[in-house]
Amino acid sequence: MVGFVGLILLTLAVFLPGQHSLPPLDRDEPRFTQATKQMVESGNYVDIRFQDVPRYKKPIGIYWLQAAAVKATGFGADAPIWVYRIPSLLGALAGVLLVFWMARAFLPAEPALLTAGVAALTILLGVEAHLGKTDAVLFGTIMAAQGALAYIWRAARRGEPVGLALPLIFWLALALGVLVKGPIGPMVAALTALSLAGSERRFAWLKALRPVSGLILLVVVVAPWFVAIALASKGAFFTEAVGKDMLGKVGQGQEAHWAPPLTYLVVSLATFWPLPPFTVAAAPAIWRLRRTEAIRFALCWAVPSWIVFEAVSTKLPHYVLPLMPAVALATVAALTTERSGASLALRIAAAILMALVPVLLAVATIVLPFSLGDYPNPLGAVLVVAGAVAGVFAAIRLGRRRLNDLRAAVPLAALSALFVLAGLWAFVLPNLRPVWISPRLVEAARSVAGCPDPTIASVGFNEPSLVFLAGTGTRLVDPAAAVDILKAGGCVVAAVDRRFEQVFKEETAEEHVPVALKGREGGININGGRKLDLGLYVRAAQ
Repeated sequence: MVGFVGLILLTLAVFLPGQHSLPPLDRDEPRFTQATKQMVESGNYVDIRFQDVPRYKKPIGIYWLQAAAVKATGFGADAPIWVYRIPSLLGALAGVLLVFWMARAFLPAEPALLTAGVAALTILLGVEAHLGKTDAVLFGTIMAAQGALAYIWRAARRGEPVGLALPLIFWLALALGVLVKGPIGPMVAALTALSLAGSERRFAWLKALRPVSGLILLVVVVAPWFVAIALASKGAFFTEAVGKDMLGKVGQGQEAHWAPPLTYLVVSLATFWPLPPFTVAAAPAIWRLRRTEAIRFALCWAVPSWIVFEAVSTKLPHYVLPLMPAVALATVAALTTERSGASLALRIAAAILMALVPVLLAVATIVLPFSLGDYPNPLGAVLVVAGAVAGVFAAIRLGRRRLNDLRAAVPLAALSALFVLAGLWAFVLPNLRPVWISPRLVEAARSVAGCPDPTIASVGFNEPSLVFLAGTGTRLVDPAAAVDILKAGGCVVAAVDRRFEQVFKEETAEEHVPVALKGREGGININGGRKLDLGLYVRAAQ
């Protein structure tokens, strides 16, 4: 019980910092949260829209959960961003606890806690816990399904009764996962189950999943909304979500996110940190113990789905997040079972990986603000540098021959991750003022407007975070349209990037719309790195 409470506290220590202070992170997060905001504003909880444009890329699950968070907290549609992040926070927390439950199917309590603790500390899960979008919630649903699958497979393998509860959890988790992000959860579960059956040439145990009744349950849960959106969109949802979004990602790299095979293997060395150094050190033991229950399950979970993700053209780091617990399970099972150490080459590689990530993050914490024309946050820099020091000491332990030193590196690695992640989320990232243009632009526009709640017509800065923060009526337009909006009257501020100011002024002269420059805001657009210098214009009195 004490260990379980400690796991919860550890997870919250990683996930809570920055939830309130980190502005909306373009582009995906404010696209999701703005669509939810419009659902709450309109009362339409079937259709999904970003302003006037249908947003038919993902199913309804995350929007309903975010809307529920908005309603439960009593803020209404104008709730701050941290409210919209509550489902991600809870999904990630539930996922970590379910990692422990899954690992207990094969491991004693202490190694199972270690498996879940390592999962909680990974950089990638921490990122998703801080963003109001699908992937942390999807992670929780997949962990529920994979945990149930682990117990069903183990029981069937040992000739023990399975009962109804575990299949019910399995299929309900898959249904919720479909409502959150379509077929990803069922794909991972199906590939795991088929790989387990194929690796042992035993397929009869699959009946314990109750596939017929389970599929019926899944359809009953997911069908009502899919039917409703099909009618509301006249079939456009399926054309967009399946024909363009899902199949488009398979065949070509969408939104400049193409990458070659093996990209995930390389990138995960950083995004799964601090797990990969231990996995590298444990690799020989994982291979030797591959027929044990825990490692067989982990390999049948991770390998086939990893191959699929590597084969898909569109690659984003969070796609492989559902496979991270499998890597953690195999690593911990090997390190707590095997008595022989890794080779010198693997120990050196593990040590380099352990030190490299926190050291690079410490350097970036100090150098990046200067490169953006700002100063490092002192407390954040101290914490991240302290984490880097702990990471170096963990690396020294990993580089030694004795297995006890390898295990002694675990608390040092955990300390390194805690310091680094707390420093980044609580202090470094929220205080990178040059990249957080939208909050400053909204504040500046409201101060110069001379009227309450101005409509912002933005020219040259088109990020969805501006729409979320400034309001659904925000206009992302070209110079001519901005002039038309000013000409129509009302409480309007035109924010015009310097690249378009000359055209904007020519349009105002041609349309006889007098304007006054009231101030400037700028910074570095986090997407693309373009420097922006926005003039704030209001209509002048004639």
